[in-house]
Amino acid sequence: MAELTALESLIEMGFPKGRAEKALALTGNQGIEAAMDWLMEHEDDPDVDEPLATPLGHVLGREPTPSEQGGPKGPGSAVGEGKPVLTEEERQEQTKRMLELVAQKQREREEREEREALERERQRRRQGQELTAARQRLQEDEMRRAAEERRREKAEELEARQRVREKIERDKAERAKKYGGNVGSQPSPPATEPGPVPSSPSREPPTKREYDQCRIQVRLPDGTSLTQTFRAREQLAAVRLYVELHRGEELGGAQDPVQLLSGFPRRAFSEADMERPLQELGLVPSAVLIVAKKCPG
Repeated sequence: MAELTALESLIEMGFPKGRAEKALALTGNQGIEAAMDWLMEHEDDPDVDEPLATPLGHVLGREPTPSEQGGPKGPGSAVGEGKPVLTEEERQEQTKRMLELVAQKQREREEREEREALERERQRRRQGQELTAARQRLQEDEMRRAAEERRREKAEELEARQRVREKIERDKAERAKKYGGNVGSQPSPPATEPGPVPSSPSREPPTKREYDQCRIQVRLPDGTSLTQTFRAREQLAAVRLYVELHRGEELGGAQDPVQLLSGFPRRAFSEADMERPLQELGLVPSAVLIVAKKCPG
């Protein structure tokens, strides 16, 4: 049974002649399978139908004859010798084989594309899981830092209360020693000798209470407010940093600096004030501040 040339086989399978010639030429005329692979890989190329210049004397789809190669002529190689004609049954059989080969190549291509899509989806999910895990670690770290800060503040508060109690006990002991009575007892005038009632001992002026903490309420330009407790020894810059970390997007984003104002008497805090403790600025034990945009420059 005579075989069709590669070019004729590709045309029989439905490929345009121009594409078939181009595929055979670019694959080095290595056969139908190589040409089919090229056609399937480049079927969506915008220039796939552009003609390709071929060398003179070389016909795509078949091997050059001995006369075209300049070699000796063998039997049956005379110029003009006709090519055996395939019967209709032979052509159908050969076309069927070629179509099966095309279908096989198409299935292989679809399977490869499906594998690549699955791999891309796995990579996307893996990246999403890594991003979620990173966010969760950040949240856990922030919660742990907040819990440690609360524990530290609680310990400082308990320590301050203990110091106050100890001071009260010392004061009671000193008064008892001074007036010769028990702790908490009051000196009484002698009952046997009438006379002027002794004047009560002079009382010490009340000492100013020292606060270790300061409760700051910050009013934002959009009407909302933030409330946080700070240590009295902390600088005003800590309050500004807290506002810049927790404000909303109404202020223009975390890049825009803010300025802190006191409500009454109205006062705009300067950069030098940011280095001063809250107790020195008169913001202890509580204060209300107003946040305004700070113009850069």
